[in-house]
Amino acid sequence: MHLIDFNTRKSKVIFEYTSEFNSNAWVLSELRKSGRVRISRVFRFQKSDLIDADRLLSEEAIRDAEIDDQEVLRFRFAKSKNGYHRIAGRLLGIRNDVWLQKDAVELERKTFVAERYINIFGRIAQLKEGESPIVVGDPEEIEAAIPPELFEELLANFPNSGEMNRYALARVDAVVGEAIQPMKSAREAYERYLNRRVSIVTDRPLEQDVLFEAEIQKYLYLRNLISQWLQEEEDRSEADWQRMIAKIVLLIFPKYIAALESVPVIDVYSDPLRSTKREIDLCLVDASGALDVIEIKKPSAAAVLGRTLYRDNFVPTRELTGAVVQTEKYLFHLSKWGLKGEQKLTEKFRTDLPDGLSIRIANPKGLIIMGQTPIARRIRGRARDHQLDLEVIKRQYANMVDILTYDDLLARLDNVIASLQRRKLG
Repeated sequence: MHLIDFNTRKSKVIFEYTSEFNSNAWVLSELRKSGRVRISRVFRFQKSDLIDADRLLSEEAIRDAEIDDQEVLRFRFAKSKNGYHRIAGRLLGIRNDVWLQKDAVELERKTFVAERYINIFGRIAQLKEGESPIVVGDPEEIEAAIPPELFEELLANFPNSGEMNRYALARVDAVVGEAIQPMKSAREAYERYLNRRVSIVTDRPLEQDVLFEAEIQKYLYLRNLISQWLQEEEDRSEADWQRMIAKIVLLIFPKYIAALESVPVIDVYSDPLRSTKREIDLCLVDASGALDVIEIKKPSAAAVLGRTLYRDNFVPTRELTGAVVQTEKYLFHLSKWGLKGEQKLTEKFRTDLPDGLSIRIANPKGLIIMGQTPIARRIRGRARDHQLDLEVIKRQYANMVDILTYDDLLARLDNVIASLQRRKLG
């Protein structure tokens, strides 16, 4: 077992390491052989970082066995300046330096290393553009800083070993379940319900209250299905969500009559020398043949709006902005493909379309389903509701792309169910 401590002094931080049960000799051996060593798979030190390196690594000390195998090894880790501990990125194996606010972030192993030796700042660096420092501190002092309370929440939400094992088993169950017994589609369940109702009324047409009840049952099924999946979100991949929505989307949006998966589109603009074939995960076709694009992402609560304010406003996350840009590019390429594209897509998906219907690419629109509506929370002592900012962002893109969260989807289904129930009661 490794013991790691951080000795904070006036202008610097010393990383202290010893092994509780084994010898520290392996660290010194690595430094002598290669000039570098990795501790806890995250902290990366060089000879020059080791304090008292001349004595600890000298041939005389080795020969005379003057070094205690349990002696605490000390490494230069951070410089403290202007209220921040400043850690060179190379010490964590990343290109970005890390600045931690002195009086807000506690220096301990779990600040840097999650379960199963996950490099926390390594994961953050993968999401950060450029080589500017990763700052955990006051966003009002340093723009783009991660607030300490949000960083603490991040650390608390890193999964432990038990959670990771349960997640792995759940993913196996989901994948095997899909292969052995494919998910029952909402359409199949709805049709079975209709068959039961039709058998009651023999040859007579369905009465109005029976039709209303059939519609209510359909939308109840869809709402309960989506609600159940939201409760099991961590057990489902993005591909799982795309497959599920593809199976029920025609029931949620009755204007569409066909859902086409893996739709090709030709991009002649990205590379002037040759065209590029791209693929859209899912497209919808309405009763007149008009084609629209639908983009489906996982319902992560943090996927729509950022958690911090920019000039007193919540702004869209990279995931949302990226989904919008990707969808708008698909719409652009479809429009430029024109008549030739209509003919190719009609031919390719002939069996998915009613007889005589051709696909039309006429001002296609996009629909993005992602995220959940963030809950209101307190920012600097006052309550802030995300809803207004989210509505402004939705309206900004509404001319080409509609944005729905999974909460919007459930609210829409609830409103439809309530309306049908009122009409049924007369």
